[in-house]
Amino acid sequence: MVEKGSKSHKAVISLYPLLAVNFVGTLSLGIILPFLIYLVTSFGGNSLIYGILGATYSAFQLIGAPLLGKWSDLYGRRKILLLSQIGTIVSWLIFLFALYLPVVALFEIDSYLLGNFSLSLPLIILFFARVIDGLTGGNVSVANAYLADITKEANRSANFGKMAISSNLGYIIGPAMAGLLGATELGEKLPVLAALLVSVIATLIIIYMLPESKAQPMERDPEKLNIGKILGPDQKECFQLECRDKISLRDVLKMKRVVFLLLIYFFVFLGFNFFYVAFPVHAVQTLHWNMTFTGLFFSFMGTVMILVQGPLLSFLTKKWRDQVLISIGSFILALSFLFYNSSDSWLIYGGALLLALGNGLMWPSLLSLISKSILEKFQGTIQGYASSLGSAASIIGLLTGGLLYTLMGAGIFVLSALVIFVIFLLSFLLFKDQNLAVQEKTV
Repeated sequence: MVEKGSKSHKAVISLYPLLAVNFVGTLSLGIILPFLIYLVTSFGGNSLIYGILGATYSAFQLIGAPLLGKWSDLYGRRKILLLSQIGTIVSWLIFLFALYLPVVALFEIDSYLLGNFSLSLPLIILFFARVIDGLTGGNVSVANAYLADITKEANRSANFGKMAISSNLGYIIGPAMAGLLGATELGEKLPVLAALLVSVIATLIIIYMLPESKAQPMERDPEKLNIGKILGPDQKECFQLECRDKISLRDVLKMKRVVFLLLIYFFVFLGFNFFYVAFPVHAVQTLHWNMTFTGLFFSFMGTVMILVQGPLLSFLTKKWRDQVLISIGSFILALSFLFYNSSDSWLIYGGALLLALGNGLMWPSLLSLISKSILEKFQGTIQGYASSLGSAASIIGLLTGGLLYTLMGAGIFVLSALVIFVIFLLSFLLFKDQNLAVQEKTV
């Protein structure tokens, strides 16, 4: 029997609402993913502007995510998830407002390096919406910290796999919805309304179904001064080490294993953002895909990821450690990007199959390893730093990726492959520091 208040009991009552929140959050992103490039170009932008728009979100997430992560350690995950979700709703309202503005060019640029584009009022409003969403965009890192709070260490990989499945369900249904809704007379307005609606649903789930995962931390030593402490044998102050309520960036930098894992986290986001900024443009300009076909492609990719992160990952985690899955997954993922340097749709779908397989093995295993390498009370802080590194990598990847695609076209996918191959090479070092995690968790 599971005792009330135990971690197993928390997992039972909290996991499914958390997965639902994660699902509807990615559903709203999945809805807008296929047609955002069409929207940007209709407002006068090009691949560079598309990349800058994505980087804007990441730049402000770089500011907001660490703060939200620390707040979740201090005040509880649920409160910060709610704050983040409200910010998402506000951003979608602003986004919707932009669609009703007239497309009037404020100025135009025609350059060999930057390409040809114009900056219009709706485009500026879209940037403002992404700023709001970025500042409150710590929901993923806080959700990962929440999951670490309620999950036993033996089940970390499997539960992070379930979290990834819920994300990929959003990326299956979202793009398919966008393709269908975008084909109506309302055009892009209906998908954005759908994204707004599912964000409201996520907020209601947090309010009514998601319990708080984390109690208020102690701010001072609970052991009062007594005569035994003065006259008795000298004892090391555990409270100063394992029982303190927060850690600084300096403390994190001393944790070699954590820093190394965060470096891998950075490279994952860098490689993927080269792909994410380039592929939608590639689909429009080279493959001549419409919104519906683009949506179906992302739905296919998400479906394969669910199959990998569900039964396959659950089976493999019983056989192999996280380090092995990171190594195998990163190699397959690096190979997948080479398939996108083509105009053949069959080869591109083959690349999507390998991408889903490689990422499905690597990503949940990396998140699991990060969560196992730090004390539970600091999960929010570490996940916040991870989110910041991801944002920094996204800024670099989206800005340079949009620029590089205008210069080298589909050759940018080879660059993504090289970045992920670096992760494959670095992954072998994870097998040499198995005892390091145990030592660092006591810091």
